[in-house]
Amino acid sequence: MPEAAVVLGFDFGLRRIGVAVGQRVTNTASAVAVVRHSAQGPDWPACDVLLKTWRPNALVVGLPLTRDGSEQAMTVAARAFGEQLANRYSLPVHFADERFTSRAADSAFAAARRAGLARKKDAAMLDAQAARGIVEQWLDQTTPGNSRT
Repeated sequence: MPEAAVVLGFDFGLRRIGVAVGQRVTNTASAVAVVRHSAQGPDWPACDVLLKTWRPNALVVGLPLTRDGSEQAMTVAARAFGEQLANRYSLPVHFADERFTSRAADSAFAAARRAGLARKKDAAMLDAQAARGIVEQWLDQTTPGNSRT
């Protein structure tokens, strides 16, 4: 059972990587950033700043599995990203099923827009909101006696 008090979570994508920070005390997470990802790789300087700022004990990377739970090309890419994180930062990396987290973030954003609580420019943080969902789901699954699920 992972004992990390603070985790940084990543919603890996080929153009953008959403980032969220979570903590075990309240089992909650917050969307913090979206990092660019290009053919040259992730924006490592931006990742360096996030790791220095939040000082996590562990990292969580969402695994984009198919509907039936099998792996696909993006799953392999997300695992490779996780390995890069582990090598670069010497922190444990945990992988979490991220099925439906992006869809949930999109739905929550649409509802907030309808209620007048979000503006179109806030859509830039959707990947970070998906990362928040990944982290909270991981915390729920790894915290003994958690009653939120």
